[in-house]
Amino acid sequence: MTIRIVLALAAVFAVHHALAQAGAGLDDANLVAADALADHALIDTALAETIVGSRPYLSAMDLDNVLSGVLSREDRQAVYASVFRQINLNSASREEIMLIPGMSERMAHEFEEYRPYSSLEQFRGEIGKYVDDDEVARLEQYVFIPLGLNSASADDLMTIPGMTPKMVHEFEEYRPYASMEQFRREIGKYVGDDEVARLESYVTLD
Repeated sequence: MTIRIVLALAAVFAVHHALAQAGAGLDDANLVAADALADHALIDTALAETIVGSRPYLSAMDLDNVLSGVLSREDRQAVYASVFRQINLNSASREEIMLIPGMSERMAHEFEEYRPYSSLEQFRGEIGKYVDDDEVARLEQYVFIPLGLNSASADDLMTIPGMTPKMVHEFEEYRPYASMEQFRREIGKYVGDDEVARLESYVTLD
């Protein structure tokens, strides 16, 4: 299957602008099971186990560093059409933005031009100046905007991949957070250090 076909299929599945969780429509590289990864044509069992064993991925570059020694850039782009680690829209490097399948230097510039983004609605409006709605929806799967740890609503917190209502309650229970160290300490009562680090990557201290 060519990269053009893969990208076309990804666009077909990305039909909604409002997503239940960041990256909905993609398998999250931090969460997808090894057997599901091994179902991918370009990922064998050994590589699937390597991907799982190298978690957590705190950036898309972390994932790319694991795959780059095994897969060509074209093959990695094909993988990223269905498996990815979403990028922070406000802080991702140009190199990281370019990991998004089908990304061009021009579009990467537009991603950076409108920083900081305060909402995905803003992202849709700005990027929608350059591409159609289907392409905006496809690109949106690959990005997230950090949530204010002290201000995000329960619904907002539920957009974090892998978030549960119970964990949302714990996030809210310890507000206001005075520091990220406090966040790590409190949430570390419920999950391990790797999961704390993964969750922390989606929030900011406001």
